[in-house]
Amino acid sequence: MKKVIYMDYAATTPTRPEVVQEMLPYFTENYGNPSSIYSISRETKKAVENSREKVAKALGARPDEIYFTAGGSESDNWTLKGVALANKDKGNHIITTQIEHHAVLYTCKYLEKHGFDVTYLPVDEEGMINLDDLKNAITDKTILVSVMFANNEIGTIEPIAEVGKICKEKGIYFHTDAVQAVGNVPINVDEMNIDLLSLSAHKFYGPKGIGALYIRRGVKIHPLIHGGAQERSRRAGTENVPAIVGLGKAIEIADQNMDEHISKSTHLRDKLINGILNSIPYTRLNGHRTKRLPGNVNVCFRFIEGESLLLLLDGIGVCGSSGSACSSGSLDPSHVLLAIGLPHEIAHGSLRLTIGNGTTEEDVDYVLKNLPNIVKRLRDMSPLYDDFLKKGEK
Repeated sequence: MKKVIYMDYAATTPTRPEVVQEMLPYFTENYGNPSSIYSISRETKKAVENSREKVAKALGARPDEIYFTAGGSESDNWTLKGVALANKDKGNHIITTQIEHHAVLYTCKYLEKHGFDVTYLPVDEEGMINLDDLKNAITDKTILVSVMFANNEIGTIEPIAEVGKICKEKGIYFHTDAVQAVGNVPINVDEMNIDLLSLSAHKFYGPKGIGALYIRRGVKIHPLIHGGAQERSRRAGTENVPAIVGLGKAIEIADQNMDEHISKSTHLRDKLINGILNSIPYTRLNGHRTKRLPGNVNVCFRFIEGESLLLLLDGIGVCGSSGSACSSGSLDPSHVLLAIGLPHEIAHGSLRLTIGNGTTEEDVDYVLKNLPNIVKRLRDMSPLYDDFLKKGEK
């Protein structure tokens, strides 16, 4: 069997065996609908509330501020549409950034078609917003600021606590898409003045199709899904009990292992970054050098196409990405790389390798041994690289 080295943990993670074991009884034994009143349903209701408490503890929130959703995209949609509709009597202005996940950007575009104004803050070459830009963008019509905690492509961690402080002082709701951050870095919603936060279980070794939205007490927000009275009448639909149990277990483990995870992932991340930059010329690191997710490596190789690079890496058993998993079918370069100022021809040569629990020193060594030869092979076939060498450009 071909050797497989998985380095795409930002796209998804394998579900932990402990999480699967925790979920199994809720498929076959404790299968009652939590909304019913008999004993087997009381067991499932208890399990749901137990998971809610685990999520709240990991975020520094209260259990009644946690609402289960189908994942990060739903949580983002709910925040933007729900806050916009519930607060349109106050204003119609929303502020976000140019590098948000498409779940935020496309929802903002939708809201623009329905009478809302959206400001898309630029970022610098490392993917960081400017706090003065945020302050200057706020008007008396601003009702929501949405800034992602950490970028899913380049890994840059934004100044979330500072953004939260500005929003609190102005009386504006602050949402953060923390899908990539939860389970990877410490988060406290009170200390960071976060009013709404999106998360998704499959990014921290939980099951797919389950997430949560933290909504601070007192936030005015309309439901996204109407129907029954589940989730305190804010999110209709019979609860996905096995997945909710899995989310709770996964976030509990992630919270307990946070320090060890950060230490290991940061070490391997830096080893991989330094090894790539030192062995492959005409390579650029994307994102902030230190204010980045512990396991994120994103680089651009000049004169090659990222898709060809991924195919050759797959040929030697290495799983990587050229951007976000949600846009992998697109031929357009990453909107994030364009936002940090990269020209199209360089942005097309991007590679994202993300490190996780299963990554070893040997895995990193294997990539560092083989990647330079793959890049050289592709450059040798590139007319752009040939012209570059002939001209003797630097």
